[in-house]
Amino acid sequence: VGYYGRCLRHIPMKRKLDHGPDVRPFSSGKKHCKGSSYLSPCSLVPFQTTPTTFGDLRAANGHSAQRRRDWLHTFQGPERLLALDDLIDSCESNQVKHMMQVIEPQFQRDFISLLPKELALYVLTFLEPRDLMHAAQTCSYWRILAEDNLLWREKCREEGIEESLVVQRRKTLKPGFLHSPWKSAYVQQHRIESNWRTGDITSPKVLKGHDDHVITCLQFCGDLIVSGSDDNSLKVWSALTSKCLRTLVGHTGGVWSSQMSGNIVISGSTDRTLKVWDAESGECVHTLYGHTSTVRCVHLHDKQVVSGSRDATLRLWDVDSGECLHVLTGHVAAVRCVQYDGRRVVSGGYDFMVKVWDPETETCLHTLQGHTNRVYSLQFDGAYVVSGSLDTSIRVWDVVTGGCVHTLTGHQSLTSGMELKNNILVSGNADSTVRVWDIRTGQCLHTLQGPHKHQSAVTCLQFSRSLVVSSSDDGTVKLWSLATGEWIRDLVALQSGGSGGVVWRIRASNTRLVAAVGSRNGTEETKLLVLDFDLTDAQK
Repeated sequence: VGYYGRCLRHIPMKRKLDHGPDVRPFSSGKKHCKGSSYLSPCSLVPFQTTPTTFGDLRAANGHSAQRRRDWLHTFQGPERLLALDDLIDSCESNQVKHMMQVIEPQFQRDFISLLPKELALYVLTFLEPRDLMHAAQTCSYWRILAEDNLLWREKCREEGIEESLVVQRRKTLKPGFLHSPWKSAYVQQHRIESNWRTGDITSPKVLKGHDDHVITCLQFCGDLIVSGSDDNSLKVWSALTSKCLRTLVGHTGGVWSSQMSGNIVISGSTDRTLKVWDAESGECVHTLYGHTSTVRCVHLHDKQVVSGSRDATLRLWDVDSGECLHVLTGHVAAVRCVQYDGRRVVSGGYDFMVKVWDPETETCLHTLQGHTNRVYSLQFDGAYVVSGSLDTSIRVWDVVTGGCVHTLTGHQSLTSGMELKNNILVSGNADSTVRVWDIRTGQCLHTLQGPHKHQSAVTCLQFSRSLVVSSSDDGTVKLWSLATGEWIRDLVALQSGGSGGVVWRIRASNTRLVAAVGSRNGTEETKLLVLDFDLTDAQK
């Protein structure tokens, strides 16, 4: 309107309004010639307050319907544009705002409903999940689109929510409307994460059974918890009922290492044997003989398990038959940690060495040299080996070439535990800190410390896509943000912390945290604490 009005402003008006001698012309300027007989736009509507509807406008004018129609028809073609332009120029800001409120709805279109369904869904993929939920409240058709199962599957995958969480089938809420199980999985995960971060921490379930002994290893799979102790036994617990389902007895020495997959539990002991257990029945399926000293570490992959011992050897076993398939020799001191991906075995020892093996040929492919003290922890993802040592450094190695890609420095003591997912490494150290690294760049992204940091050595850790959980000799389990490195809160804080109470081990699933706690001086009873974060408000 403005453009055409300005173009036509100098076209002389050939028609006059016959409304009496005081009528003045529409003009683009603010001044009018004296004696002019054209109509002033302001004189048409002598209202005192801005009308809010056309009905108000008509009532304020007081003219008959016929005279209003006559006035509207006075201007035709270009003259109407010029009249509108002059009218707008003469209006105050609140009057222009009113015109915008009247005009804007005339140009609004529900373009989502006008698009083919495939294109409409493609547009919605650019929305965040929270915005999708808001869009679903717009109208019934938008709700159908915003409930699309494939759309929510992609949102879940972006958030790292696995298909195993989606157990329900699509339900029909109304004729033609299906409820998305992927959306339910997303909402459930959001609620669970909110419970981890800010939910009320209910009293944990307490599992007692190892008397005053040290819990040396802890496994958690499904609803089963398995704890191993220096009392020579393992115990199988129900995470649902908090009851000890059975005690696995058979070792004649303390249990120092364990692995679990489904109902199969593998344990290594100071009695120089490994045992294969059925957690459901409590039966010892096999006893694996061959090592001549303590079995210090084990790693289970499918139906094969690799064990490392203080006798400086590694052995590869078949879980089903109990047969020793291969013996790997080459370390000259105790083997402290081992990883196995089905193709390669990686081991670290007290001889300062990290070795990469081909178990089928029993050959050492690479000896990774660089550490200047004992190697205590390993991570292996098939492409990179990450090793933590008493020399305070962490080294990243290329498994193909055997070359050292990065040396990660910053810790001040022994790196006791690490976890690697994709390119993100989280390490816990005896210097009381936890660090987050990018192994591709060698950069330390965050150091988890500050006013709320651990006050003693970090004993164990785990992390997910957004959270880090760490335990310490100070008797606490702390929750951190993986993205920012900020402390969120303490999940466990023993009253005996600082005076002997410690958290030895932790294991976490998506919904539960299991912490093995106790002391060596009798200040804290040995037990397992189980916290559940998959609780609705009603359950709380």
